[in-house]
Amino acid sequence: MYSIASIRHLILLGSLLLLLGGCQHLVAERPVEVRQIVTEHRPQGCEGDSCPLVNIDTLTFANEPELNRLIDARLRRMTTNGPDDRLPASLENYQQRFLSTAEPGWSSYLQAKLREQHGDFLVVELSSYLYVGGAHGMPGRGFINYDREQNRELRLEDLLIPGQEGNFWRVARQAHQRWLVENGHAQDADFVDFWPFQQTPNIALLKDSVLLKYDVYSIAPYSSGHPELVIPREALVDVLAPVYR
Repeated sequence: MYSIASIRHLILLGSLLLLLGGCQHLVAERPVEVRQIVTEHRPQGCEGDSCPLVNIDTLTFANEPELNRLIDARLRRMTTNGPDDRLPASLENYQQRFLSTAEPGWSSYLQAKLREQHGDFLVVELSSYLYVGGAHGMPGRGFINYDREQNRELRLEDLLIPGQEGNFWRVARQAHQRWLVENGHAQDADFVDFWPFQQTPNIALLKDSVLLKYDVYSIAPYSSGHPELVIPREALVDVLAPVYR
């Protein structure tokens, strides 16, 4: 026979196990169902390495229509390179239009990839590369920070405590100083003067850090590619909104 104390102990233990099980359920990541879609087209009948091409490598998420819409819209926006360029009605439309006027050797690449998932937060990285002659092509980058629970993209102001944007960029400037040191530019007065710190719209909220990615020719020459500034989350504890710390 169990004593009353033993029975109480068993009841408390069972309640604790149920509570822990419930907590594990709450923090578990919802699985992501995503399908990669890759297409590559050249002008009909064209053969050889000099044939123009368009390569599109994108994603479709199951049960996430708003995220799919955002990915499509952002990739289409990355196809425009000037104020007079028309936004294509679809990626297929862009593909056809590019190939109809492309010269030998021209190429265009568009990509969306899932950079990271933590909880209900998805970070999708967008990439583009356009070559239409000259010494080199022009690459582009971007991010979508998507909250599945809110069913929307989050902007920088959504991630921060109200009124803390100035402090965010102050911490980012410190990260830029570290980047200069790590890449051997800190003592190069000409480099520092010609390539000063600036803000970027390409911001990703990763699990342990905030990543700032810069376009070519922004804070460094083309040869530096896309510079990345990494800010540990602990450096933003007084800046990030509590839910995103």
